[in-house]
Amino acid sequence: MKYIFQFLRILLFCFLGELLHSLLPLPIPSSIYGLSLLLAALKIRLVKLEQIKEASGFLIAVFPLLFVPGAAGIMELGPLLAEIWLPVLLSIVLVTALVMAAAGKSAQVVIRWKETRHG
Repeated sequence: MKYIFQFLRILLFCFLGELLHSLLPLPIPSSIYGLSLLLAALKIRLVKLEQIKEASGFLIAVFPLLFVPGAAGIMELGPLLAEIWLPVLLSIVLVTALVMAAAGKSAQVVIRWKETRHG
């Protein structure tokens, strides 16, 4: 029964994200709204981690399975990808490097900010 209530709490934030997405004229996915609201609720202790911990752990554990249909769909595009493999490869490498650099820089900023804040 505990898992059901934890899932319902998470679903409530998904619903609130859908609601915000329909009300605000911004090109932000509803899932981002929902996750942001859930993060805010966790930070202000409106929702305690123990109230969603097991259900969110389960969702994280099954998350990789959600990529299987997408990977299978890409395999059907083999002939098309064979024609444009070089631009695709270059864009993947470039975007991966940019994301890694941005994540590293962001982590450095947060670490420096925490060090200056906490002494």
